Amino acid sequence: MQAKLTLSLERDVIEQAKEYAHRQHRSLSKMVENYLRLVVSREQKEVEISPIVAKLSGILPPDAADNFREEYTDYLEKKYR
Repeated sequence: MQAKLTLSLERDVIEQAKEYAHRQHRSLSKMVENYLRLVVSREQKEVEISPIVAKLSGILPPDAADNFREEYTDYLEKKYR
């Protein structure tokens, strides 16, 4: 179902967006709709955690990555001396 929305934007932004929409052969309304869909879908993807990731969460201690980084740095220093 279509609904109207009123936005207040800087005049120059509106003009630039209209020109861009024209070059893309799209309506400005459709561009805004697509952008909002993208924003909402990204937010939903960031919140959802797969069951596998949830099971793995907390397995390694918080400083494990730091220890690995130090050990790998030492390894590379020895290897390339």
